[in-house]
Amino acid sequence: MEYLPLFFNLKNRPVLLIGGGEVGLRKARLLIRAGAQVQLVSHEVHPELEELLAASQGKLVANDYHKNQLENVVLVVAATDDEAVNQQVNADCVARNLPVNVVDNPALCSFIVPAIVDRSPVVIGISSSGKAPVLARLLRAKLESIIPTRYSDLGQLAARFRDAVKTRFSDINLRRKFWETAFQGSVAERVFNGQMPEAEKLLQQQLENSDTSQPVGEVYLVGAGPGDPELLTFKALRLMQQADVVLYDRLVSAEVLDLCRRDAELIYVGKKRDKHAVPQPDINRLLVEKALAGQRVVRLKGGDPFVFGRGGEELEELKAAGVAFQVVPGITAANACSAYAGIPLTHRDYAQSVKLITGQLKNRTSDLNFAEMVAPNQTLVFYMGLHTLDLIVAGLLDKGKPASTPIALVSQGSTPQQEVLTGTLEDIVAKQAATQLPAPAIIIVGEVVALHDKLAWFNTQENTKESREEKIAC
Repeated sequence: MEYLPLFFNLKNRPVLLIGGGEVGLRKARLLIRAGAQVQLVSHEVHPELEELLAASQGKLVANDYHKNQLENVVLVVAATDDEAVNQQVNADCVARNLPVNVVDNPALCSFIVPAIVDRSPVVIGISSSGKAPVLARLLRAKLESIIPTRYSDLGQLAARFRDAVKTRFSDINLRRKFWETAFQGSVAERVFNGQMPEAEKLLQQQLENSDTSQPVGEVYLVGAGPGDPELLTFKALRLMQQADVVLYDRLVSAEVLDLCRRDAELIYVGKKRDKHAVPQPDINRLLVEKALAGQRVVRLKGGDPFVFGRGGEELEELKAAGVAFQVVPGITAANACSAYAGIPLTHRDYAQSVKLITGQLKNRTSDLNFAEMVAPNQTLVFYMGLHTLDLIVAGLLDKGKPASTPIALVSQGSTPQQEVLTGTLEDIVAKQAATQLPAPAIIIVGEVVALHDKLAWFNTQENTKESREEKIAC
């Protein structure tokens, strides 16, 4: 470790900033956010920096640098392009044991400023010891994307309760256990959802009932998307990584499942046509039982839980049992598969509406209202219809849909195994009989399918799995 990470308390303390250009402006913003009183040395001052100084009770002390300006300051930042000035500032600060940073010159720095993720009171600094600042900024961007901004609210809530918790628990291990429960459970989830009064009330209740209260469980109904793990939302990933129990469907890909917490209990409850690993009433019962036992339960569903995912049925059971729950939307198959296949669901020239249709009804029939599906300028997307493709095609033709209407089958969409078969209502059944694309697959019907050859980027029916793997390897 080349540098010891430290955090300076600069609130209402004088800091000398030398240089008033663009670089000086960036450093001034940071210093002022930390509460410093900036004293600026510069011949020219950026207009925005001038406004910042006025608003923060900072001041312009001189045009030229002189070592006397170091009196009574606690920290110095040199942001000039004058090498002689920078070296002099360094020498004068070293002689006085003053912390000094010369921007973009690690050799003249006694401290360096890291890339910062600010979730005050939680602050994260990322440093490359001045050797790879761009890499540090890239890492900061990664952390920014996975740490919700409301961690700031969670930290402030903890600060308000810190003394009360310390009074309640004299043992440090008990205090740690209490905070771990709060930071990873229902209190934190209320905060992340912007429910601060509810979070504060719940934390107070947990503190008051800490001797007798049972763990509070919750169910998270999470859309896992169509298969590509990079299509998960940040919220979905966060909940998956803190779950005690995960109930997952057949359509949840192995890559997505691998992102769940390593020691979570994984329960397969997938459904296949005419073969259910766990019947729906038993799934509902499991969700309730696990939550009432104080566990955090993720119900992981392929696609979106509210699009042919029976999420509404499960929430009705949870509501009746008094179990707290959240719903995290996922990218549904219609959106992902059409996008990966280069088939826009709407297009100004071809389709102004979209219908999402299940190819299998509750009574296991396909008694669909085809009359409302034959209107022009719309896109039809059938879920779970591969096994009834001939019935779907026959129903559309019977109600007057032209035989020349383009149609596409997208199998295992968004995964490396994705395959697309295109044709028309007239020939698609024969093509599928010869090709035998596997389920799961969606069926897209409409003029927008004609754009597939032009817009497809993921792969096409001519791209075999072998050729895809070869391209990826290259």
